[in-house]
Amino acid sequence: MAVAVEPMEPDDWPSVRAIYLAGIATGQATFETTAPDDWQQWSAGKRPDCRLVARDGQGVVGGAALSPVSKRAVYAGVAEASVYVAEEVRGQGIGGALLAALIAASEAAGVWTLQAAIFPENAASLALVKRHGFREVGVRRRIAQHHGTWRDVILLERRSDVVGNGD
Repeated sequence: MAVAVEPMEPDDWPSVRAIYLAGIATGQATFETTAPDDWQQWSAGKRPDCRLVARDGQGVVGGAALSPVSKRAVYAGVAEASVYVAEEVRGQGIGGALLAALIAASEAAGVWTLQAAIFPENAASLALVKRHGFREVGVRRRIAQHHGTWRDVILLERRSDVVGNGD
């Protein structure tokens, strides 16, 4: 499927939110159980320079964003990646297009390490990030409860080949 990956705008939030809520409903995408209603609330926790949407001509079919992992200056180049794709178009390369564009945007913004925390049961997301250079660095066992059940997450990271290598 041909998609255009573009910067996310405030008007995209209702579509991105619906896709995110569908991901939440799977029980395999995130510990979150709801999504903010308004753009400002969601946007406050994201890097402003690394928010993207995928459009298929009909509308928004996916979204991706980076969240800072810390407010400490030493970690300014480390961010957590999130990618969500509409259920009806999963498996068609949209997640890969979004993640590739997110990696490029992150490097343009000076980010040297991307990280992800993925439920072990989410095989599709694990395969996606590994195809894009993420490597497994560990497992956080029983890190938090999700709907009353203790869950593990696999920690993965991707180190940039162009940012933070002696420059």
